[in-house]
Amino acid sequence: MKIFPGLLITVILLISCKNEPETAVVTGDFEASIPFRGDLPDPDDDNGGLVLPDGFAALVVADSVGRARHLAVNDNGDIYIKLRIAEGDRGNMALRDTTGDGRIDIYERFGDYPNDGAFATEMRIHKGYLYFSSELVIYRQKLTPGHLVPEGSPEILVRDVYPIRWHNAKSLAFDNEGGMYVTFSAPTNACEDPRSTNVVRGFYPCPELEVFGGIWRFDEAGLEQTQADGERYATGLRSVVGISWNPQTNSLYAVQHGRDYLNNRLPQAYSDWDNANLPAEEFVQIDQGDDFGWPYTYYDHYKKQRMIAPEYGGDGKKTSDRYKHPIMGLPAHWAPNDLLFYQGDQFPPRYKHGAFIAFHGSTNRGPYPQAGYVVAFIPMENGLPSGPWEIFADGFTGVDVVREMKDAKYRPMGLSEGPDGSLYISESRQGKIWRVIFRGDPELFGDQQLAGMEKCLERSYVKTPDKTKDRLK
Repeated sequence: MKIFPGLLITVILLISCKNEPETAVVTGDFEASIPFRGDLPDPDDDNGGLVLPDGFAALVVADSVGRARHLAVNDNGDIYIKLRIAEGDRGNMALRDTTGDGRIDIYERFGDYPNDGAFATEMRIHKGYLYFSSELVIYRQKLTPGHLVPEGSPEILVRDVYPIRWHNAKSLAFDNEGGMYVTFSAPTNACEDPRSTNVVRGFYPCPELEVFGGIWRFDEAGLEQTQADGERYATGLRSVVGISWNPQTNSLYAVQHGRDYLNNRLPQAYSDWDNANLPAEEFVQIDQGDDFGWPYTYYDHYKKQRMIAPEYGGDGKKTSDRYKHPIMGLPAHWAPNDLLFYQGDQFPPRYKHGAFIAFHGSTNRGPYPQAGYVVAFIPMENGLPSGPWEIFADGFTGVDVVREMKDAKYRPMGLSEGPDGSLYISESRQGKIWRVIFRGDPELFGDQQLAGMEKCLERSYVKTPDKTKDRLK
């Protein structure tokens, strides 16, 4: 239907966090303000169930590929996914669209290596190689143009010589000088001393920090390396799954999972509300030699202070200035599991160099609703946040109230940028992959297009719960 300039038209805003569709009045030449983007695939009518800012759309490119962790998109659009496979082989999935409609029609499992645990995580493409990790080993294989599945057996780059343990994901980032950064997260909550009686105390100094609780730098091409061949780049980081090199600032960033059980450790100082809403997950910028204070401290994003942990004499009031602060404190227990700095030109300019974070969602915020289960965006300027975090993609939970983690239909897990600037999102429950595209005019995108997302902040799995009203029955 031709829409003439000056004609008053009514548009139903299907992309909104409000419970009912909202009617908006738009004047002027609608075709001129939001042109047809013929170079992009058609989105799903319902955006694959996602709620996005106005002008964005989404399509499900693949469904039921298996429980997925991180993913990577090649220059030709091929997708590689790390599967959460605890044993056996073929822990990777390769996907290809041969029809040009944006939907995958070739699925191939591959991986000539033993799966050694369910938290195998990483999948990255770097300098023509596919890098991926099990819980204990980092591999790479050469990508051959025209071939979907890498040929030959994978090379072993780094072996973790310690046994399988909790928080064992091996996530990767690469600098511009041949360095590969690997997470070695800590297996405990706060380096607890099991000999403690009455009050749980932590080891001091914490022996785990010698080999865990930090990030190590390795040679990105070195074979059969162990931790002893790398160098500890930063310490005091309890659990990091999302890590990324920021090309704008030429430095390393990560999103860290904060600790748990404040109320269990010191109930006279921490309420169950404190337990659900503290401490912050942390968005950190990392320089060599940095110490972020785990297990001796945690970060309180309400007070914007590093607090001494109860296992080390803290009481919810004592602060410490010995350790580096995050560049932003994020909501507690939301489980930030991937971090991506957007480099493309498809999205509006405000997204350029900004940070997308996939929040896997909480498991332990009772007696309040579980929270997270969204993809957030943080605008950035000169490597630092230039505004608050905001909801970019919602609609994953499938329910209004997530009483337990298992109630959430999908759990956002991985992020990757396609060659045309599309954003790909993986999830770990059923293996659905979304592709988010922008179909509007990037130069006309502004506050009006973001307004519909404000209601998302009122969802029970996003807002800070009221201490009394929001307690689950």
